[in-house]
Formats: sequence, C-alpha cells, structure tokens
Amino acid sequence: MNEYLLLMHGGTSAEPEAWAVYIAGLRSAGCFLGGSSIGGGICVTRSGPPPDLTRHLVGYLKIRAADLAEATALLAGNPVYDAGGTVEIRELPRD
Repeated sequence: MNEYLLLMHGGTSAEPEAWAVYIAGLRSAGCFLGGSSIGGGICVTRSGPPPDLTRHLVGYLKIRAADLAEATALLAGNPVYDAGGTVEIRELPRD
C-alpha cells in the first residue's frame, strides 16, 4: 500500500458533520492516517525574498491506498470535492 496526501484547496465550505462522516468512512475502510486544517504561516528562505504563502491550501488528509486510482476513488464523500472544489492528490515516496 502507498501513502498519499489529499491537499484541500479553499473556496468551498462544509459543515463539520460532513467532515465527520467522510473521515469515519475512511477510518472504517482502514485507510485514514491523519489530517488537519491548515492555518496561517510564513514562507522562509536562506537567501533572497521569500515567496508568498500559498493561501489556497486549507487542509490535508493522509491516506493509504493501493494506487493513485484507489486514492482518487476515496474522494467520494469528500466535502471539498463534492462541492466542486479542488483536491490535490500527492503520493508520499517511500524511504
């Protein structure tokens, strides 16, 4: 099994109950590994001016799936995705 991050982009709002139902489904399927909303912050660099903070990222979930197709299928019920928003799926490389 591979691990993936689901990066939620802003622009849609969802009721906490919708998130609870979605996460409960991921848990019962045995693929939920964690997640959180993302608050404010800063970008830093050792040289030159830092880039602007990516403000459209509002949260993430870490999941386990066999492949990218299965990770994509796990978006069913995701409140951001269901509302027409964007969810970026990124595979976490194995060490």
